[in-house]
Amino acid sequence: MMMKILVIGASGRVGTELVKQLLADDHQVIGTTRQKETLFNDANYSQLDLDITAEKDAIQDQMDKDIDAVYFVAGSGGKDVLEVDLHGAIKTIQATQDKGIKRYIMLSAAFSLDTSKWDSPGIANLKDYYICKHYADQWLVNNSSLDYTIVQPGALKERAGTGKIAIDESAGENSIEDVATTLAAVLTADNTIKQAFNMHNGDIDINEAIATV
Repeated sequence: MMMKILVIGASGRVGTELVKQLLADDHQVIGTTRQKETLFNDANYSQLDLDITAEKDAIQDQMDKDIDAVYFVAGSGGKDVLEVDLHGAIKTIQATQDKGIKRYIMLSAAFSLDTSKWDSPGIANLKDYYICKHYADQWLVNNSSLDYTIVQPGALKERAGTGKIAIDESAGENSIEDVATTLAAVLTADNTIKQAFNMHNGDIDINEAIATV
């Protein structure tokens, strides 16, 4: 079934792959980016210059009422984590809920909600980013009524996807393509609603792995 989907952060590494996947699945996609050029030449794609550093009401005003799902895959790249990864994310959660949209899928990071794992070197070097992701995810879980899914990959790598992953409590590298495929797949996987899960490269077909969440 075709859905109308808002992808916040469509020009990012994961966002670009995610939009490709959603369009291939025959969904109607609205991608947000601050870039001027149109990212995709597809009849089912349109673009929105959405500034997530604006006030919540300004963000909400730009969102169509008939959107079926919102993806948040935007990121500051470490340049403005408070404004984008924390405050910006929470404002999109609030705007989505106030607009009457129920489905919200968040791209997060491995162990974002489990601070006991933050002493590993890979996370310790990204502490400010992790703090922002932690509290944005906490807001989504505890302060919203949205049908959320939080996908938590480890390190993102620009290599070909395998179509196979592992979902467990360990960390590992991820193909960006496989992360995008996983994000697209959870859209209609009702068992992932109100769930957060870690993922990394593995040997289980993505749809089979998601069914275990």
